[in-house]
Amino acid sequence: MRLHTLHITAFGPFGDSQEVDFDALSAAGLFLLHGPTGAGKTSVLDAVCFALYGSVPGARQSSGGQGQNLRSDHAEPGVRTEVRLDLTVAGRRLELTRQPPYPRPKKRGTGFTTEKAQSWLREYDAVAGEWKDLSRSHQEIGEEITQLLGMSKDQFCQVVLLPQGDFARFLRADAEARGKLLGRLFDTRRFAAVEQRLAEDRRAAEKQVTAGDAELLADAHRMQQAAGDVVETPPVDAAPGDPGVAEAVLGWAAVARSTAREHYTHAHLALGAAESASSAARRDLSGAQETERLQRRFAQAESRAAALAAQETELRAVRERMERGRKAAAVAPALDLREAADAEHRAALHEETRARAVLRAETGTVSDAPEALKDAADAGPGALAEATRRVAQELGGLDAARRAERRLAAVGRERADLDREERADTELLDEAEQWLARWDTRRTELQDAVDRAQEATTRAEHLAGQLEPALRQARAARERDRLAGQADTARADALRAREEAAGAHEHWLRLKEQRLLGIAAELADELKDGTPCAVCGATEHPAPQRKSAGHVDRAAEEAALAAHRAAEDRYTEAERRSGVVREELAAAKAAAGDAPAGELADAARALQDRHAEARAAASALHAAREALAHAQSEHERRRTTRQDAATRSAGRASTRDALEREQATLEGELAQARGTAVSVEARAAQLERLVDVLGAAADAARAVEDTAQRLKDADARLADAAFKAGFDTPEAAAAAQLDDARHRELQHRLDAWQSEDAAVRAVLAEEDTAAAAHRPAADVAAAHSAAEAADARVRAAGSARDAAQRRCADLDRLSRRAATEARRLGPLRTTYNRVARLAALAAGTAADNDRKMRLESYVLAARLEQVAAAATARLSRMSSGRYTLVHSDSLAGRGRSGLGLHVVDAWTGRERDTATLSGGETFFASLALALGLADVVTDEAGGVRLDTLFIDEGFGSLDDQTLDDVLDVLDSLRERDRSVGIVSHVGDLRRRVHAQLEIVKGRDGSEVRQRGTGVG
Repeated sequence: MRLHTLHITAFGPFGDSQEVDFDALSAAGLFLLHGPTGAGKTSVLDAVCFALYGSVPGARQSSGGQGQNLRSDHAEPGVRTEVRLDLTVAGRRLELTRQPPYPRPKKRGTGFTTEKAQSWLREYDAVAGEWKDLSRSHQEIGEEITQLLGMSKDQFCQVVLLPQGDFARFLRADAEARGKLLGRLFDTRRFAAVEQRLAEDRRAAEKQVTAGDAELLADAHRMQQAAGDVVETPPVDAAPGDPGVAEAVLGWAAVARSTAREHYTHAHLALGAAESASSAARRDLSGAQETERLQRRFAQAESRAAALAAQETELRAVRERMERGRKAAAVAPALDLREAADAEHRAALHEETRARAVLRAETGTVSDAPEALKDAADAGPGALAEATRRVAQELGGLDAARRAERRLAAVGRERADLDREERADTELLDEAEQWLARWDTRRTELQDAVDRAQEATTRAEHLAGQLEPALRQARAARERDRLAGQADTARADALRAREEAAGAHEHWLRLKEQRLLGIAAELADELKDGTPCAVCGATEHPAPQRKSAGHVDRAAEEAALAAHRAAEDRYTEAERRSGVVREELAAAKAAAGDAPAGELADAARALQDRHAEARAAASALHAAREALAHAQSEHERRRTTRQDAATRSAGRASTRDALEREQATLEGELAQARGTAVSVEARAAQLERLVDVLGAAADAARAVEDTAQRLKDADARLADAAFKAGFDTPEAAAAAQLDDARHRELQHRLDAWQSEDAAVRAVLAEEDTAAAAHRPAADVAAAHSAAEAADARVRAAGSARDAAQRRCADLDRLSRRAATEARRLGPLRTTYNRVARLAALAAGTAADNDRKMRLESYVLAARLEQVAAAATARLSRMSSGRYTLVHSDSLAGRGRSGLGLHVVDAWTGRERDTATLSGGETFFASLALALGLADVVTDEAGGVRLDTLFIDEGFGSLDDQTLDDVLDVLDSLRERDRSVGIVSHVGDLRRRVHAQLEIVKGRDGSEVRQRGTGVG
């Protein structure tokens, strides 16, 4: 990476635009960046870092890292803060532009608004000879730069900007502090993540194993409950996670299962013996019950036989009655036929009488009855049929008259509809004429309302344009009055702070001069016999200078310097606040003018009232336009309605004339067709009723003749059947008949006696029953008691056997479950042992990790060895071959190996801690360490070439010879085509380094000057 040009505008202490030509500075290889305290030397480095990463390094990150406080207090309000860097990285010429957010004056009104941060990335196309835009996204630019450089911001600040003070602390730091810095530079978070992941895996595996052991112990407890008092041995006495839990649980389960099976065998044998005894008792009970039953059965049979003998006479009479009924059954069909014929004949006579009566009544109601109906009520069936035919013919001739009558009714309805339509159109015409007569007046009123609302709208818009400036001017006047007082206070604070800063500066210069006068005495206090003098190198000190009364030591000088700097900061802040207030006051005066705030507020309120009144009147514009449009639409509708009604009225006249002519014709035809009836339908209804009653009378007369003949034939057949069955008359045969219920009753009595007689004879003939009748009575109660006692013994034995069986089943099930859980836990326990060992090894707690070194510390130790080796190559030259840096992995705090760093002194041949180095030795040792670390981090980042480096303060602690050696080492970096910028206050460096970048500060901000480069 090589820097070419840096442009800075309104950034840090630089109020206007400044340009740094790094190409000119880098041509000399070594250049000096110097200037007074607070001028902005560090701000140049901040600008480089901000251009690359969008934030500044170190502690300044919290106060301005995102650009919020990077804006220069000396910048004009309208000047935008900007940093633009031209560089070459990875063979590509890029230009980075960063603009942090900053408050600018509002374009309208008073006050400030915040401009958002912006970024640009461009690349130079050598072929086309022009710059091409790549991105304007903060995130994309950050990712692109990080990928090209291969370093994060922290790595860049440690490798390119080389903060010497940090490495001096690094030399004296403990292992933990060194680990934090190295971890940040080499990004060893992945190794710490491995440690954490292994620890999490160990806890997860331990949790699974512990849960599995707890489940096994719970199964053991369940098995103990299932075994009850069968197994006397207690379950496993272990805790979850203890070794051998699974084996102990499975062993105890095997013993419990074996003992439970033995108990089940004994219970099964006892149940068999009880069941045999119960079967014998049940057989004895069955024998006693059977003997008792047979004896009772024989006694009942003898009693039933005596009862049957007493019913013999009654049964003979039943048989005789059933025989006479059987003979009468042969005459029954003839009797049924005669009864049916007689019933039909009586019904036909009744129906004939009713039909003729209806016919007489109907013919009496017809005034102009046909000739065929005369004496029809007393005629025979043939005459009635002929009369029916003639009346039906007359009825058929009325169909055309019916249609004419229906049409006449329709004509009447059509004439009524025409009358209703005529009345409705007349009302509609009247209403339309009245509305249209008022139209001109209504239209004028609505148009006037629209015009008034439109004028109010225009007036409201005009007042709105006047209102906002008036309100802004009133607000600006109030702000002007408020800022006037603040400006006086801020001016007084700035004057007081300037006087305090001047006094603090004079006090510091006075103390510094006093200390320089007594510096020899201060150096003499550090002399020890045998130790070389830091000034002359002598090991003997015969007459060291002594401190005089009132000597000013380094602490007092530094306290005065700190007080001076604090006073300068307070003065700068007071001046900044005063400037901000003055700018705001000027802006408020420009916006408000000289008018009093009260007068402007009253004018604004008056405008507000007039504007509100105009807006209220203008709000009716839409409603007025809607009302006018609705009225115009209604006007068109009314005109159309009037025209349509007139057209319909003209068409109705011709229709009415045609209907009147058709009505007269139909009425003449119907008068002839309906006769004396009120209508054709009434005449047709009379004839239809006559046809119906004539047909019914003819059918009834024919039915009487037919049923009389069938009754005569039935009497002859009945007399013949009674004689053949052996009865003297048909009446005797009818009296001997049995109905079904009576026949079933007699047959049932006969069948019951015969069945009972057969059953009794069968019982008395049974050998077992007869034999049992001669045996003694059985004792059933005693046999029943013995059988119940045997059953109780079987139930008790069965319960014991079932309990033993359940116990075995529960123990088998729980044992299988425990065995399954143990098999599942086997791989988990193996995994847990392996992961626990790896986690302990990575965390440095394993027994075979002799130095108790964590994985991340081990990686960082390897990196520190590389850094120490790279630093030694330069430290040896800087110290004239005296010092060498080495890494030490000796045990540190809490018994763990640390990231120790020692220096080997070639003069003594002994290794000692870096904290024993003097101030100058500490500087060049830390410088060598920083350069070595830059090489290692660069190699770690993928070999990115770093052509421009910056080294911060620390050269003032070196003597002339050591300074020459250090500069030779830095100058040798040019062999790798590098340019090195030294940031220092040391005046001697200005004589030794010709290419210089000077930062000059002033009241209006700092500016940049380049010397010895051909750039003014």
